[in-house]
Amino acid sequence: MHELESFRSEARAWLRQHAPASLLGQGGSELEGTWGGRKAGWPDPDRKRWLEVMAERGWTAPTWPQEYGGGGLEPDRARVLRQEMAALGLPAPLIGFGLTMIGPVLLRYGSEAQRREHLPRIVRGEIRWCQGYSEPDAGSDLASLKTRAVRDGDHFVVTGQKVWTSYADLSDWMFLLVRTDPEARKQAGITFLLMDMESPGVEVKPILLISGASPFCETFLHEVRVPVANVVGEIHGGWTIAKALLTYERSMIAEAFGSGAMGTRSSLVDWARRYLEGLDGCIGDALIRDRVARTEMDTRSLMLTIQRARDAARAGQAPGPESSILKIYGTELNQRRYELLVDIAGPQALGWQGEGFSDEELALTREWLRSRGNSIEGGTSEIQLNIIAKRVLGLPD
Repeated sequence: MHELESFRSEARAWLRQHAPASLLGQGGSELEGTWGGRKAGWPDPDRKRWLEVMAERGWTAPTWPQEYGGGGLEPDRARVLRQEMAALGLPAPLIGFGLTMIGPVLLRYGSEAQRREHLPRIVRGEIRWCQGYSEPDAGSDLASLKTRAVRDGDHFVVTGQKVWTSYADLSDWMFLLVRTDPEARKQAGITFLLMDMESPGVEVKPILLISGASPFCETFLHEVRVPVANVVGEIHGGWTIAKALLTYERSMIAEAFGSGAMGTRSSLVDWARRYLEGLDGCIGDALIRDRVARTEMDTRSLMLTIQRARDAARAGQAPGPESSILKIYGTELNQRRYELLVDIAGPQALGWQGEGFSDEELALTREWLRSRGNSIEGGTSEIQLNIIAKRVLGLPD
C-alpha cells in the first residue's frame, strides 16, 4: 500500500508538471478527444503536446508492455493514474480503436513482428484504425460476410464491401474480416487481416445520418492487395479473433455511452435545475427529480461494474461474453439519459438550427437523434440478449 501511495504522489506531481494548464478540467469520454493518425488536425496545440508527453512516458497505453511503447504499469497503478487524471479533470491524451480494440488483440494474438510494427505507432498516436466487420448482408449475422480474399503468392487480393465503417474516411489502417475459404462452414472460412487504407483499390464514402453528422462510411475494396504477413493468427482462423475483438468493442461501447459524458457542457442535474428550477435551486418537478436520481445511480453502478471488468482485463483476464451485459445496459442507459434530457428541456429540445436555441440545445437535439443508433451499433440489443442467454446463463437454443 505504501508503494501505491508513493506512486500516486509521483503521478500527481508529474501530471501537474507536464499537463497543459488549458486542459485542466476538460475531462472527456472514450469517444471524445484526440484520435491521432496521419490525417489528424491540431486546432489546439496543447492537445498535441499533451499526447506527446504522455506517449513518451508510455501513459497513453499505461498497462501495455514497455517494449511496445506502453507504460508497463500494473493494473492497480494504472487505476491510480486514472484517478489522478480524473481529479485534475484531464482528458485522455489519446483515444481510438487502436487502443481499445486492435491493440489488445495484437497483444493476445499478433505475431512479434506485428506487435513491434503496430503497437508503438498506436501508443504515439501516429496511426488511426477503423473496423471492417459489417457488410450490407452481414450485420447481426456477421459470419455471413462475403468480402473475398484470394491468395496470390505473398498477397491476398481482397474484393468486397464493408458498411457502417466508423471514421473510415479519417483512418489510416483497417482491421477486417475476409472470406478465404468459401467452401468451408461459414465461421471456419474467415481470416482476420490488417490493411493499409492507402492501398490502391480502397474507396471510402461517408454516410450522412439523421443527426447531421457523418461518422459512418461505406468502404469498397476493389482487388486490394494485402500482404499475407498481415494475417493475424491463422489463415481461416479469424472467427475466434473476431469474437475476441467484439468483447473488447462491447466493453468500450458500454463505457463510452454509459459513462454519463454528454454532448452538452452541463451535467444532468445542472440541466434539470436550469429548466425546472424550484425553491432553493432544487429541481422543481418531483418526477423528474426521481428520474434524475435513478439515472445517476444507475450510471454510477454501471461504471463501478465496468471498473471491475477493466481491472480484470488489465490483470490478464480477457473479456468474455459478460461484456454483452455491459454493452446492452450501457447503450440503453445512454438512450434513457437523452430521453430524460429532452423531456427536461421540453420545446427547447426540438430545435435544429436558427434563432431561439442555444448551441447546447441544438447539440442536444443532434445527440438525442444520434443515440437512437446506440442499441444497434456493436451488435443489436437483441443479439446481445441471445449471447447472454446462451453463453452467460447457459440456456438451451
